[in-house]
Amino acid sequence: MRPVADPLERITNLLALLLETTAPVTLVQIADRMVGQYPEGESARRTAFERDKALLRSEGIPIEQTVLGGDQAGQTAYRIDRARYELGDLGLTDEERNALQLAVATVQLGTDWGEQAIWKLGGSGSGHRCDLEASLPSLPALPLLFQAVSDHCVVSFSYRAQARELEPYSLLARSGLWYLVGRDRAKAEVRTYRVDRIEGEVEVGEAGSFVRPEGFDPRSVLPSDFKQLGAGAGEPLVASVWVGAERAASVVRELGDASVLERRADGSVVVSVPCANPLSFRHWVLELLDHAEVLGPPAVRDELVEFLEALA
Repeated sequence: MRPVADPLERITNLLALLLETTAPVTLVQIADRMVGQYPEGESARRTAFERDKALLRSEGIPIEQTVLGGDQAGQTAYRIDRARYELGDLGLTDEERNALQLAVATVQLGTDWGEQAIWKLGGSGSGHRCDLEASLPSLPALPLLFQAVSDHCVVSFSYRAQARELEPYSLLARSGLWYLVGRDRAKAEVRTYRVDRIEGEVEVGEAGSFVRPEGFDPRSVLPSDFKQLGAGAGEPLVASVWVGAERAASVVRELGDASVLERRADGSVVVSVPCANPLSFRHWVLELLDHAEVLGPPAVRDELVEFLEALA
């Protein structure tokens, strides 16, 4: 008897089988066609198959399942809809493909999705080599969320220990972070959630569960200043910061004259700085080293002091 196949070989063959079959196939039929690649025992075979299926789905592969009737009544069968799995011809010109390839070359996603996408679009995956301009993190939830946005699926997840149900309109990257934009059903309004703050698993509902508003521009939801990103209920929006004379002029140029709360005789200034995004605000302040001091609100100042004390 042939030994059970290597997991990678088995998963590759399972993917090929589910793509090639014209009708959904049951686990028994899968095991019969993939001779020797699944354990013989029913329980062990089911466990191995469920693990393989979960892995493929986690990679965004749309495995469909249906309950059969007739002489196979009650049995579950599986297949992959090639129309959903494969990328159709988008009618891109060579210049448009080259532009996408250049974008992939200059933005590092922490994964090989970009190069795979270029291959699917007919690009070479090589030829453009340039300096890295941006680096974006790869997060486990991203493939599911991209699919949910594309297929108009409602997603459910936990965020700040609260259950959320969202109609995802778009995913945006700002300042090295991914943001999910959509209509929160419980709050009945458009909200923005940082993907790296999603807690636990993301559950994806049925395709076509909502309609994205015509003309909706997700960029209008996120402020242009990254220090304003991530605002939530009860969080202060601005902080007053003292900036020493050596850096005052450059800070005022960055924030604008309207940000100046006070100009002091020694050349230093007190400015109003957005602080809805604590992480970005902290980085901004610390880059000024001893040329800046947070004056208030007290909660913002205390948080920075606690961070520095913990660091020390």
